[in-house]
Amino acid sequence: MKNIKADAKHIQNWLEHINSFNSTPDFGTTRVLFTKPEVAARDYVKSEMRALGMTVKEDAIGNIFGIYEGTDPTLPPVWTGSHIDTVLNAGMFDGMSGVVAGLEAVRMIRTAGVQTARSIVVIVYTSEEPTRFKLGCLGSRAMAGKLGAEDAKKLHDDDGKTLYDVLDELGFPVDAFDEVPVKRGAVHGAVELHIDQTGVLERDRKTIGIVKTICAPSVFDVVVTGRQSHAGGTSMDERRDAYMAASEMALMLEHLGRTSTSEYTTVTVGRVDVIPNAVNVIPGCVKFSIDIRDCDFDKKNELIGRMKKALSEIAERRGVTYELTEYNNDHPMKCEPAITQKIEAACKAQGISYEYTISGAFHDSMLVGEFAPVAMIFVPSKDGISHSPEEWTGYDDLAAGTDVLADTLIAMANE
Repeated sequence: MKNIKADAKHIQNWLEHINSFNSTPDFGTTRVLFTKPEVAARDYVKSEMRALGMTVKEDAIGNIFGIYEGTDPTLPPVWTGSHIDTVLNAGMFDGMSGVVAGLEAVRMIRTAGVQTARSIVVIVYTSEEPTRFKLGCLGSRAMAGKLGAEDAKKLHDDDGKTLYDVLDELGFPVDAFDEVPVKRGAVHGAVELHIDQTGVLERDRKTIGIVKTICAPSVFDVVVTGRQSHAGGTSMDERRDAYMAASEMALMLEHLGRTSTSEYTTVTVGRVDVIPNAVNVIPGCVKFSIDIRDCDFDKKNELIGRMKKALSEIAERRGVTYELTEYNNDHPMKCEPAITQKIEAACKAQGISYEYTISGAFHDSMLVGEFAPVAMIFVPSKDGISHSPEEWTGYDDLAAGTDVLADTLIAMANE
């Protein structure tokens, strides 16, 4: 919009207020799904939506919908938004920036008196991070029809509470779980603004990243079982060391990631538990996680096949056994060219620098893309750092991204 621009101060105030709902204020930001800080942040965002003249609704899994009504609300709406939950000891921009940019875009549209035929909906997706229930994108996954009531009854947190029970305790309409999935065609399109978590935009000195593909994760747990024994009394030849076997497995995984022929692949071992974790005891058991991301589903599955073969070979050679548990194997999402072209046109019209990029991180848009055309707008992050107290994105960059977002939403909402 030429007659009004995003206000960096508004964006800053919203982000700082959301950040005040935080269970670790002395070390980054922690706002885990349905804890007191997260629930308070939800209430705050809903109040800000209402202050902007939006109608607020929630579904059975807790997705929040702020609806800014168009002149023809019978038309499929346009969506934007992100999440407000965080990993442990994170920063204040991941996810929250997309929600705040959506609010600011609506404020701009409202202030400018711009009318759109389609309604614009700002969404807070439930738990994009897998922090509490070990599975990411709970809200958007349910929207895509991939997480129902029975699944919610099987997902447990560390205290043994199920997602279903927590939702019920908080008063969400769990009896209406079958109403959460969104039918294809019910949403005209969705655009999510997010911080760049790679540092590419900063290095290339570009203000906007137009995402062409969202990489999808495959997440596993591995339990390696050897033989616990005395560190001094067991010779090197007699050992069945679970930790050394797990270490070789981890290095094998790194090699698979580095030698992948896909355009973008990452392989991470992020969590390791060594049992009994004593200085003079050969570990008898090691548990570790595997996170595989790729922009090509077939090549990701090829890598997983090689991984399984190599795990078996290492276990047999080292005299240990292992169990592999798969939690999810999601499909990468190609962004909709008709929307990315609108984002590019908005950048050109406003003289904002941009480049096309790949998202190595997964986002709710990955699953929203199962039932609607999607695209993503990235803005720079300092040094590419995210999921850290050092995470930082300049408010002026967020304002520029919001200008692009607002123009894109208007163009889509008037189709």
